[in-house]
Amino acid sequence: MARVVLALCAIVIALPLVLVPVYGLVPPVSTLMIARYLTLQPVAREWRDIDTISDRLKTAVVLSEDGQFCRHDGVDWAALHIEFQNWRAGEEARGASTITMQVARNLFLVNSRSVVRKALEVPLAVYIDLVLPKRRILEIYLNIAEWGPGGTFGVEAGAQRAFGTGAESFTWERATLLTVSLPNPHLRNPAAPSAGMRRVAGIVETRARRFSANAECVFSGEPQL
Repeated sequence: MARVVLALCAIVIALPLVLVPVYGLVPPVSTLMIARYLTLQPVAREWRDIDTISDRLKTAVVLSEDGQFCRHDGVDWAALHIEFQNWRAGEEARGASTITMQVARNLFLVNSRSVVRKALEVPLAVYIDLVLPKRRILEIYLNIAEWGPGGTFGVEAGAQRAFGTGAESFTWERATLLTVSLPNPHLRNPAAPSAGMRRVAGIVETRARRFSANAECVFSGEPQL
Protein backbone atom coordinates (compact mmCIF):
# COMPACT_ATOMS: atom_id res chain seq x y z
CA MET A 1 0.00 0.00 0.00
CA ALA A 2 2.83 2.38 0.86
CA ARG A 3 4.42 1.74 -2.52
CA VAL A 4 1.15 2.43 -4.29
CA VAL A 5 0.72 5.70 -2.40
CA LEU A 6 4.28 6.74 -3.19
CA ALA A 7 3.80 5.85 -6.85
CA LEU A 8 0.62 7.93 -7.03
CA CYS A 9 2.36 10.87 -5.35
CA ALA A 10 5.23 10.59 -7.83
CA ILE A 11 2.78 10.67 -10.74
CA VAL A 12 0.95 13.69 -9.33
CA ILE A 13 4.27 15.55 -8.94
CA ALA A 14 5.62 14.46 -12.31
CA LEU A 15 2.58 15.43 -14.36
CA PRO A 16 2.98 19.22 -13.97
CA LEU A 17 6.75 18.96 -14.43
CA VAL A 18 6.21 17.26 -17.78
CA LEU A 19 3.05 19.00 -18.95
CA VAL A 20 3.96 22.65 -18.30
CA PRO A 21 6.73 22.68 -20.95
CA VAL A 22 4.38 20.88 -23.33
CA TYR A 23 1.71 23.51 -22.69
CA GLY A 24 4.17 26.09 -23.91
CA LEU A 25 3.51 24.65 -27.38
CA VAL A 26 0.18 22.82 -27.17
CA PRO A 27 -3.19 24.37 -26.21
CA PRO A 28 -4.11 22.84 -22.83
CA VAL A 29 -7.49 22.03 -21.34
CA SER A 30 -8.49 22.65 -17.74
CA THR A 31 -9.44 20.04 -15.17
CA LEU A 32 -12.99 21.40 -15.25
CA MET A 33 -13.13 20.95 -19.02
CA ILE A 34 -11.84 17.39 -18.65
CA ALA A 35 -14.50 16.67 -16.03
CA ARG A 36 -17.20 17.90 -18.39
CA TYR A 37 -15.84 15.82 -21.26
CA LEU A 38 -15.80 12.70 -19.06
CA THR A 39 -19.39 13.28 -17.93
CA LEU A 40 -20.56 13.98 -21.50
CA GLN A 41 -21.42 17.60 -20.78
CA PRO A 42 -20.98 20.24 -23.50
CA VAL A 43 -17.79 22.29 -23.74
CA ALA A 44 -17.55 25.41 -25.91
CA ARG A 45 -13.98 26.62 -26.43
CA GLU A 46 -12.18 28.04 -29.45
CA TRP A 47 -8.50 28.78 -28.90
CA ARG A 48 -7.35 32.30 -29.74
CA ASP A 49 -3.69 33.30 -30.07
CA ILE A 50 -2.82 36.15 -27.74
CA ASP A 51 -2.03 38.55 -30.60
CA THR A 52 -5.57 38.07 -31.96
CA ILE A 53 -7.21 39.00 -28.64
CA SER A 54 -8.26 42.59 -27.94
CA ASP A 55 -5.50 44.63 -26.29
CA ARG A 56 -8.14 46.37 -24.21
CA LEU A 57 -9.35 43.05 -22.83
CA LYS A 58 -5.81 41.90 -22.02
CA THR A 59 -5.10 45.16 -20.22
CA ALA A 60 -8.38 45.04 -18.32
CA VAL A 61 -7.82 41.44 -17.20
CA VAL A 62 -4.29 42.12 -15.95
CA LEU A 63 -5.25 45.30 -14.09
CA SER A 64 -8.35 43.67 -12.63
CA GLU A 65 -7.08 40.21 -11.75
CA ASP A 66 -3.37 40.73 -11.06
CA GLY A 67 -1.92 44.23 -11.28
CA GLN A 68 1.61 42.98 -10.52
CA PHE A 69 1.48 40.20 -13.14
CA CYS A 70 4.41 41.56 -15.17
CA ARG A 71 6.58 42.03 -12.07
CA HIS A 72 6.19 38.98 -9.83
CA ASP A 73 7.53 35.43 -10.19
CA GLY A 74 4.10 33.82 -10.35
CA VAL A 75 3.18 34.66 -6.75
CA ASP A 76 2.44 38.03 -5.17
CA TRP A 77 4.28 37.28 -1.94
CA ALA A 78 3.16 40.44 -0.14
CA ALA A 79 -0.51 39.76 -0.86
CA LEU A 80 -0.08 36.11 0.07
CA HIS A 81 1.50 37.07 3.39
CA ILE A 82 -1.45 39.32 4.19
CA GLU A 83 -3.83 36.52 3.23
CA PHE A 84 -1.97 34.11 5.54
CA GLN A 85 -2.17 36.54 8.43
CA ASN A 86 -5.90 37.01 7.84
CA TRP A 87 -6.39 33.24 7.77
CA ARG A 88 -4.53 32.85 11.07
CA ALA A 89 -6.71 35.55 12.58
CA GLY A 90 -9.83 33.71 11.45
CA GLU A 91 -10.84 36.39 8.97
CA GLU A 92 -12.54 35.74 5.66
CA ALA A 93 -10.22 34.79 2.81
CA ARG A 94 -9.88 37.29 -0.03
CA GLY A 95 -7.98 35.10 -2.45
CA ALA A 96 -4.55 36.66 -3.23
CA SER A 97 -4.43 34.44 -6.32
CA THR A 98 -2.35 35.75 -9.19
CA ILE A 99 -3.20 34.98 -12.80
CA THR A 100 -0.41 32.38 -12.76
CA MET A 101 -1.83 30.75 -9.62
CA GLN A 102 -5.24 30.63 -11.30
CA VAL A 103 -3.65 28.95 -14.33
CA ALA A 104 -2.03 26.40 -12.00
CA ARG A 105 -5.36 25.71 -10.33
CA ASN A 106 -7.28 25.43 -13.58
CA LEU A 107 -4.74 23.09 -15.17
CA PHE A 108 -3.87 20.79 -12.28
CA LEU A 109 -6.14 21.29 -9.26
CA VAL A 110 -9.80 21.71 -8.34
CA ASN A 111 -11.77 24.85 -7.60
CA SER A 112 -12.89 24.02 -4.06
CA ARG A 113 -11.30 26.39 -1.54
CA SER A 114 -8.87 24.91 0.95
CA VAL A 115 -5.53 25.64 2.56
CA VAL A 116 -4.08 22.54 0.90
CA ARG A 117 -5.09 23.71 -2.55
CA LYS A 118 -3.58 27.14 -1.93
CA ALA A 119 -0.35 25.54 -0.71
CA LEU A 120 -0.16 23.48 -3.91
CA GLU A 121 -0.86 26.50 -6.11
CA VAL A 122 2.23 28.37 -4.90
CA PRO A 123 5.01 26.00 -6.11
CA LEU A 124 3.05 25.22 -9.27
CA ALA A 125 2.76 28.94 -10.06
CA VAL A 126 6.47 29.54 -9.45
CA TYR A 127 7.31 26.63 -11.77
CA ILE A 128 4.92 27.81 -14.48
CA ASP A 129 6.40 31.32 -14.31
CA LEU A 130 9.90 29.87 -14.54
CA VAL A 131 9.13 27.76 -17.61
CA LEU A 132 6.64 29.84 -19.59
CA PRO A 133 6.83 33.48 -20.71
CA LYS A 134 4.25 35.91 -19.36
CA ARG A 135 2.51 36.23 -22.71
CA ARG A 136 1.97 32.47 -22.88
CA ILE A 137 0.70 32.34 -19.30
CA LEU A 138 -1.90 35.02 -20.02
CA GLU A 139 -2.76 33.37 -23.34
CA ILE A 140 -3.49 30.09 -21.53
CA TYR A 141 -5.50 31.87 -18.86
CA LEU A 142 -7.68 33.69 -21.38
CA ASN A 143 -8.36 30.42 -23.20
CA ILE A 144 -9.15 28.13 -20.25
CA ALA A 145 -10.98 30.47 -17.86
CA GLU A 146 -14.66 29.66 -17.44
CA TRP A 147 -16.43 32.58 -19.12
CA GLY A 148 -20.08 31.67 -18.84
CA PRO A 149 -22.53 28.92 -17.90
CA GLY A 150 -23.11 25.69 -19.79
CA GLY A 151 -19.47 24.87 -20.45
CA THR A 152 -18.36 28.23 -21.88
CA PHE A 153 -14.56 28.37 -21.70
CA GLY A 154 -12.14 30.94 -23.07
CA VAL A 155 -12.57 34.51 -24.19
CA GLU A 156 -13.72 33.65 -27.71
CA ALA A 157 -16.63 31.51 -26.51
CA GLY A 158 -17.39 34.09 -23.82
CA ALA A 159 -17.47 36.94 -26.34
CA GLN A 160 -19.60 34.97 -28.78
CA ARG A 161 -22.06 34.08 -26.03
CA ALA A 162 -22.30 37.61 -24.62
CA PHE A 163 -22.04 39.80 -27.70
CA GLY A 164 -22.13 37.55 -30.76
CA THR A 165 -18.68 38.77 -31.83
CA GLY A 166 -15.13 37.46 -31.78
CA ALA A 167 -12.47 38.41 -29.22
CA GLU A 168 -10.24 40.42 -31.56
CA SER A 169 -11.75 43.85 -30.97
CA PHE A 170 -13.72 45.33 -28.07
CA THR A 171 -14.84 48.70 -26.87
CA TRP A 172 -13.65 49.48 -23.36
CA GLU A 173 -17.18 48.86 -22.12
CA ARG A 174 -17.37 45.33 -23.53
CA ALA A 175 -13.78 44.50 -22.53
CA THR A 176 -14.36 45.51 -18.92
CA LEU A 177 -17.80 43.89 -18.67
CA LEU A 178 -16.29 40.59 -19.85
CA THR A 179 -13.47 41.04 -17.35
CA VAL A 180 -15.64 41.68 -14.30
CA SER A 181 -17.78 38.63 -15.12
CA LEU A 182 -14.78 36.36 -14.50
CA PRO A 183 -15.14 35.90 -10.72
CA ASN A 184 -18.64 34.46 -11.16
CA PRO A 185 -19.48 33.83 -14.83
CA HIS A 186 -22.54 31.75 -13.91
CA LEU A 187 -24.28 34.74 -12.35
CA ARG A 188 -22.64 37.76 -13.97
CA ASN A 189 -23.87 38.29 -17.52
CA PRO A 190 -21.92 40.90 -19.51
CA ALA A 191 -24.71 40.99 -22.08
CA ALA A 192 -27.20 42.13 -19.44
CA PRO A 193 -25.05 43.73 -16.73
CA SER A 194 -26.43 44.88 -13.43
CA ALA A 195 -25.81 48.38 -12.13
CA GLY A 196 -23.16 46.91 -9.84
CA MET A 197 -21.36 45.25 -12.76
CA ARG A 198 -21.34 48.50 -14.69
CA ARG A 199 -19.95 50.36 -11.69
CA VAL A 200 -17.10 47.86 -11.21
CA ALA A 201 -16.44 47.80 -14.96
CA GLY A 202 -16.05 51.57 -14.88
CA ILE A 203 -13.49 51.29 -12.08
CA VAL A 204 -11.57 48.64 -14.04
CA GLU A 205 -11.59 50.81 -17.17
CA THR A 206 -10.18 53.79 -15.24
CA ARG A 207 -7.40 51.62 -13.79
CA ALA A 208 -6.65 49.96 -17.14
CA ARG A 209 -6.35 53.29 -18.94
CA ARG A 210 -4.25 54.89 -16.20
CA PHE A 211 -1.91 51.99 -15.48
CA SER A 212 -1.76 50.26 -18.87
CA ALA A 213 2.05 50.17 -18.56
CA ASN A 214 1.59 47.50 -15.86
CA ALA A 215 0.46 45.13 -18.62
CA GLU A 216 3.32 45.87 -21.02
CA CYS A 217 4.75 42.33 -20.78
CA VAL A 218 1.75 40.82 -22.60
CA PHE A 219 2.11 42.90 -25.78
CA SER A 220 4.43 42.20 -28.70
CA GLY A 221 4.32 45.83 -29.85
CA GLU A 222 2.50 49.06 -29.12
CA PRO A 223 -0.92 48.17 -27.66
CA GLN A 224 -4.02 49.40 -29.45
CA LEU A 225 -5.86 51.10 -26.62
